Amino acid sequence: MQNEKAGLYIHIPFCQSKCAYCNFYSVTSVNLIPQFVAALIKEIKLHQRQFDAFDTVYIGGGTPSLLSFGQLSEILAAINEFHKLDKEAEITMEVNPGDVSVEYFKLLISLGINRLNIGVQSFDDKILRFLGRRHNANEAHQAIMYARAAGFKNLGIDLIYGVYGQSINLWKKTLAEATTFRPEHFSCYELTLEASTPFYKRYHENKIKKLTEKQQKKFFFTTAKELEKVGYIHYEVSNFARKNNFKSRHNMKYWKHAPYLGIGPAAHSFLENRRWWNVKSAKDYLNNVPQGISPVESEEILTAEQLKLETLFLALRTKDGIDLRAYQKRFRTDLLEEKKMVIESLINSKLLELKKGFLRPTLAGMAVADSLALI
Repeated sequence: MQNEKAGLYIHIPFCQSKCAYCNFYSVTSVNLIPQFVAALIKEIKLHQRQFDAFDTVYIGGGTPSLLSFGQLSEILAAINEFHKLDKEAEITMEVNPGDVSVEYFKLLISLGINRLNIGVQSFDDKILRFLGRRHNANEAHQAIMYARAAGFKNLGIDLIYGVYGQSINLWKKTLAEATTFRPEHFSCYELTLEASTPFYKRYHENKIKKLTEKQQKKFFFTTAKELEKVGYIHYEVSNFARKNNFKSRHNMKYWKHAPYLGIGPAAHSFLENRRWWNVKSAKDYLNNVPQGISPVESEEILTAEQLKLETLFLALRTKDGIDLRAYQKRFRTDLLEEKKMVIESLINSKLLELKKGFLRPTLAGMAVADSLALI
């Protein structure tokens, strides 16, 4: 058991079609959704004594907005029946712009869903077609307006940059258009060519190109500059909030090494020093869970050294950085002494800064965050 409230992630592994860049687990067999929802509720019940309480729920995918009001209602009812959910919980749902309406959004609010992530990705129809998205720019505009009309006051927009053929000027235009809606949150991701995706294959066939390191940094710094200029807080490498209270509370759990439970195929969970993950197969999931068989495929027990490395990797992606007192209390070691020479070098290189007991990445440090953990 864990005293700290955990986060709950629900993976909905269905899409009407697969985007060429996406490496998240999903299937296009949407006829399985009713059977899947029944199995999901059984898995929610399986974990009923494992965590004390949840104060965030994140419904992701896949495409959760393919689910009906009734199906979502059943899932949230099961969460409330078998788990303790904080009264002020942040409940987020990802939606595809082409699937929604004002009425649908009002129904989501009636279920207690109080935060949306809209997968806009771009306001340029040519780029949306290239990415393989089902919606167009007009539907993206409408989805945002529908969400506001329905009453959502915590709205996130997801955008992708570094798309083959996309110029910096076109990206700046996308950001300018997006900020006119004044969403509470932005997630801006660089397009990555993940193994097993169609884009990865096209890259190896020399049909598309990766960004150079110089281009990557230009897009990254442009994103930070343009959004900070209009008041957004750059609180994590890819994430921006209009105010501190609009940071994604659920995602902050991942970056702070807090406990979380993942439900559904391919979902991951973490508690204390244990990480486990479910089978990456809707078929296996649907064969096992209805019979009361756990869908967990495997697990790992993290050593103290692994936990320290993960703590560094995750915290140095965030504007807050590492709380040195908390780090020392948890791992019984003084990070500044343990890594003195490397940290001093990174501070001198203006990649890290030491302020008020926190070791934080600078903007230049956030641009190379993945390498900072190697300190």
